[in-house]
Amino acid sequence: MSYFQQKLNTQLTSAFDLLTKLYDLTGLVYLYDHNAPVIAFLPQEFLIFQHSALQRFQQVQFNQYQKRSDSCSPIAFSSFKTTAQPAITATSFNGGYIGFFGYDYSAGQFVNASSRQQPGFFLGRYTTFLKFENNAWCFYSDEKQAAAIFEQICRRIHQPVHVPVTLSLLEQCHPRWSKQQYLAAFHQVQEYIKAGDCYQINLTQEFTARAEGSVLSRAQTLWELTHAPYAGYLKIQQFELLSCSPELFIEFQANRKIKTRPIKGTMPRFDDPQQDQISKDKLSHSKKDQAENVMIVDLLRNDLSVYAETGSVETTKLFEIESFNQVHHMVSEITASLKPEINPMQMLLSALPGGSITGAPKIRAMQIIEELEGAPRGAYCGSLGYFNFDGTGCWNILIRSIQKYQDQLSMWAGGGITIASEAEAEYQECFDKISAMLDLLNTWQTSEH
Repeated sequence: MSYFQQKLNTQLTSAFDLLTKLYDLTGLVYLYDHNAPVIAFLPQEFLIFQHSALQRFQQVQFNQYQKRSDSCSPIAFSSFKTTAQPAITATSFNGGYIGFFGYDYSAGQFVNASSRQQPGFFLGRYTTFLKFENNAWCFYSDEKQAAAIFEQICRRIHQPVHVPVTLSLLEQCHPRWSKQQYLAAFHQVQEYIKAGDCYQINLTQEFTARAEGSVLSRAQTLWELTHAPYAGYLKIQQFELLSCSPELFIEFQANRKIKTRPIKGTMPRFDDPQQDQISKDKLSHSKKDQAENVMIVDLLRNDLSVYAETGSVETTKLFEIESFNQVHHMVSEITASLKPEINPMQMLLSALPGGSITGAPKIRAMQIIEELEGAPRGAYCGSLGYFNFDGTGCWNILIRSIQKYQDQLSMWAGGGITIASEAEAEYQECFDKISAMLDLLNTWQTSEH
């Protein structure tokens, strides 16, 4: 594929600044992608699933789209041409498919799952994008009108057409459950475990607020707070999704290698170095967290083995401790090689939702989540990411994410419940994970309300 390539003539290096300038463009999306940032916009066409209907739109002119009469599944929509590549090539976006799959849509492939009013998934075919390379943003496009699109982008960067309205909360972002409601759900999970229904359930609770303005307007502050390796942003119509995720779901590497890094096990960070080290050591030696982690490793090994070459599934790292701004996490790593006939999108969809945010066994876990949580998760615990046209790509787990549809803003937090879990500790873990983000959000409440 031959791309028109041009360095942007701007002093702006911040992704946030550029996103703000390009706010009116259809399908605007940003992926930090573990320090390989990309901003994409104006997909040639896209699929969107909302109100139980799948629709397909095609670009007819700059920033103008029309609905197509036909539609298709994400698997049929995505076409890959796999070529042999050097094994050391780092995966980064260079033209392909970008989007997200929400938890509700993903779970709904396997169980009866309720859904929100907002989009359940979005997938666009992008051949126009910006990449941050050598401390500058570079424009890429293989469109026939690439030079004209570049001029339009430059115009918007120097004189933005439409800037996002600053996000303000009309009320405090608050948990939908009382502590008593959480504890009741926790004890019901443990009853299911005792009855033999499951070994582990990822029980989560929603924090909600009515809000006005754009989530993008506050993105920079949230990204600076979290320093998340799988941060991202996507806007489609009245829906915005902001990821501050620390968790990789699946990386599709060169030569059909795949890697997943499930997180299971959390302890809070502390300002005092000695106290922080104690917290880290406690997680490292926690038999309960190791037991939780290995359950999910086994589940994901099974998920990958369906589409992997026989004998290629390996657990390459077990119980590593990774430290993020607010918490320490226990992380393991599994690798495999995809069978040659498997479409990477098929593999992604079959593995969603991720085992680390459902439980084991997975189908029963999702049924119990649907019964107990009392509200659809939406995008939370789904995945945001991309595929290149050669089938390489990277997809996160949408934890530590904020979603806003119309005036409804929500954020979720939770954790894996096993028979060894303690109710008070699990309740506190929800807040350990998002309290910094929650506290920051609540400083943006308007004084009139």
